[in-house]
Amino acid sequence: MDRVLRLSSQKAVVIFSVSSCCMCHTVKRLFMELGVDAAVHELDQDPKGRDMERALAKMLDRTPTVPAVFIGGNLVGSTDKVMSLHLGGKLVPLLRDAGALWL
Repeated sequence: MDRVLRLSSQKAVVIFSVSSCCMCHTVKRLFMELGVDAAVHELDQDPKGRDMERALAKMLDRTPTVPAVFIGGNLVGSTDKVMSLHLGGKLVPLLRDAGALWL
């Protein structure tokens, strides 16, 4: 849990992902297209990935745990929450407030 919290606060946007996950790819692509330089942690390529995945499952209170998106050090959620914010026009202001966008 400590590692997840430490990593999640090191950049304005942090995404915990699995490299073969299509929903993870979708979320990473959205942030890239918005011009956000997100920190991406691929859990399947990290030796401590399983531990981080268990910590994320507790934080999200659900499985699957990826993608897990943090903005400004705060857990936003997974694909459904990110897309809901985006479609509702709330994602870009949230990214601006966190310093991830300069527009």
